[in-house]
Amino acid sequence: MIRSAIALTKTYVWPVNPSIQFSFSCSSTAVKPVTKYYMKKKFLLILTVVMSTFSFAQSKISYGFRVGVSSANMRGDAVQSLHDVLDFAKNYVSSGSRTGFFTGTYVNIPMGNTFSVEPGLNFAQKGYQLKGSLNVKAVGILGANAKVQLQLNYVELPLLLKAQVGGLQLFAGPQISYLMNADLKASAGALGFNLLSYKLPVTSQFNHWDTGLTGGIGYQFNNGLNLMASYDYGLSKVDAKKNFNAYNKMMKIAVGFNF
Repeated sequence: MIRSAIALTKTYVWPVNPSIQFSFSCSSTAVKPVTKYYMKKKFLLILTVVMSTFSFAQSKISYGFRVGVSSANMRGDAVQSLHDVLDFAKNYVSSGSRTGFFTGTYVNIPMGNTFSVEPGLNFAQKGYQLKGSLNVKAVGILGANAKVQLQLNYVELPLLLKAQVGGLQLFAGPQISYLMNADLKASAGALGFNLLSYKLPVTSQFNHWDTGLTGGIGYQFNNGLNLMASYDYGLSKVDAKKNFNAYNKMMKIAVGFNF
């Protein structure tokens, strides 16, 4: 009887253990698909948010280029002294701005609905001009209707903070410029004939780096076309030894296109 009871006990206990294992394994197999489903759904949601954010940022960043004309001059005590001297000979000699051109490209990075940051890369012509009946020292003759033009060619790196309301834009920021080359160009003529044309390299006499501020106003049209007018105010002395108090200044008017 004892053996039989033990047998019955063994027979009874043995089926119970498999049922426990089966029920556990059954619940385990039921949980895993649900967990994988939610993990997959969560991953797809995160991926969708990331891709949406990325595409939103990409759609807002814009690129463009500009081309226009410039009117360059210089300011400072050294230039003012020259102007004072020229006042005595204003019927013979006049000073003025050098007309040139500039072109460049830029990237506009939005910082919200109104403000954006705009780094750029430009090529700009700056300088100074004297014209009239003056002594052209570069060649040692007295020229009638002579013109001496200081030509400074810069590569500019502006960093602008821009505010836009509708199409109207206001912008300002610092600017670093590098002098590529500088030439002193002299010419003279009489009775409509060009009697003299001379070009003298003077790059070594000028400071290669120029820092300044720039700012202006513009308008952005819906078709991508934009207009801009700005003013550059130099903060670094232009001569290489920094002995003379003379600084660049320039006005620019340009038309551009935004992509």
